[in-house]
Amino acid sequence: MAESAGASSFFPLVVLLLAGSSGAGPRGIQALLCACTSCLQANYTCETDGACMVSIFNLDGMEHHVRTCIPKVELVPAGKPFYCLSSEDLRNTHCCYTDFCNRIDLRVPSGHLKEPEHPSMWGPVELVGIIAGPVFLLFLIIIIVFLVINYHQRVYHNRQRLDMEDPSCEMCLSKDKTLQDLVYDLSTSGSGSETLPLFESCTCTSIKIHLVPPEQWSAQWLPLFVQRTVARTIVLQEIIGKGRFGEVWRGRWRGGDVAVKIFSSREERSWFREAEIYQTVMLRHENILGFIAADNKDNGTWTQLWLVSDYHEHGSLFDYLNRYTVTIEGMIKLALSAASGLAHLHMEIVGTQGKPGIAHRDLKSKNILVKKNGMCAIADLGLAVRHDAVTDTIDIAPNQRVGTKRYMAPEVLDETINTKHFDSFKCADIYALGLVYWEIARRCNSGGVHEEYQLPYYDLVPSDPSIEEMRKVVCDQKLRPNIPNWWQSYEALRVMGKMMRECWYANGAARLTALRIKKTLSQLSVQEDVKI
Repeated sequence: MAESAGASSFFPLVVLLLAGSSGAGPRGIQALLCACTSCLQANYTCETDGACMVSIFNLDGMEHHVRTCIPKVELVPAGKPFYCLSSEDLRNTHCCYTDFCNRIDLRVPSGHLKEPEHPSMWGPVELVGIIAGPVFLLFLIIIIVFLVINYHQRVYHNRQRLDMEDPSCEMCLSKDKTLQDLVYDLSTSGSGSETLPLFESCTCTSIKIHLVPPEQWSAQWLPLFVQRTVARTIVLQEIIGKGRFGEVWRGRWRGGDVAVKIFSSREERSWFREAEIYQTVMLRHENILGFIAADNKDNGTWTQLWLVSDYHEHGSLFDYLNRYTVTIEGMIKLALSAASGLAHLHMEIVGTQGKPGIAHRDLKSKNILVKKNGMCAIADLGLAVRHDAVTDTIDIAPNQRVGTKRYMAPEVLDETINTKHFDSFKCADIYALGLVYWEIARRCNSGGVHEEYQLPYYDLVPSDPSIEEMRKVVCDQKLRPNIPNWWQSYEALRVMGKMMRECWYANGAARLTALRIKKTLSQLSVQEDVKI
């Protein structure tokens, strides 16, 4: 207040000085004589009925002294007139009431104004917000933590509920039947069977049972209600793999292991397509992954899409070759079984219960499984296409997925493939099979010599190549994986190398067929005395 009062009285002080510069007139009764710095004509003296004032202030680094008279009427408020107030840092002022009492020197002020104290910018609304904000945030965090804990508890209980075998569902199947028995009984029952020994009275209430007439059952897969019964009674054990589609689990059903491929809900098309292909009539083959069931299960939070198949503990050919080397016999068994599975896929069987030709379109070492007996089983048919020989049309599902770029044939990379001609897709599979053979042959231990596992084109493209990078290497530069010269020293490796080259021709029509490869490897197995 002193600072503001001093500053506000500075300009009235100047006016007062101008008024006092007129000098002193005749001295009246009770008049007070004072020193006056602006009264030149009156010998620097003024007369007043009020008070004498002396003031010193520091302005722009210079001292300014003011002495003058203050009329009585200006001495307001009484007892503490404004003109007599000092500002500690700006102006030092003193009023007195005796003659020439203002001829004194006062202390010079510093001349620096203090930073004005700004009034608080926080109003009542802001203060409420400051207090309520952290409280609300804390409350929100508590709610989120509660919801997360509740969600995990529900998921856990739902999984426990799903993993428990439903006794009512178990009544649908004979107690002494294993999974292999189910598949075998259906495969040998014949289309005219009215009853099957594997089914008993069924009162399963936890699932919808779609009873399909026996004459409509395929001899290659379980009826829909059996699939759902099996799927609902599988106990998940451990996760064994992950991919862009979802997860793969090892499950248990009646003492046997099964593989459960769980698709995320956004991959419903892939799940439906793969289940549809696997349930193609007469598809079952020892070198194609054995399909068991497909089901969609509500776990209480989202819908899980299950694909149940045979379990093979060695995992994929990619994993197997990373862990182990193979003998010449093992190499031939892997190569021959892969060719047998692909030949069966490609083959068309004409008839009322015939099988359409199927091209895989994503053949690679990660999509081939290794069975306990050292044979291969082709898996992952989500991108497969079927050929209808009657109408000569190709069934390609609408799917955003594309094959693996590293294994794409030249005609796929440069987009010259004839998608209306089914043989074009088969030729692309053969090219990929040749790359898989190269992976197998590198790990063949012949005479104590073998090479470390590598993916095809490992030395020419990065780990995740683009289509442009693969096109440049395969189509423009026409490069192929290197076949070592020392393979010529072993008949089996020499034959494998020759087949690879014939699988890698730029012209798809010039490549070997899967059946031709199978026959060549069968002859090689006889020469090498390989027991299949």
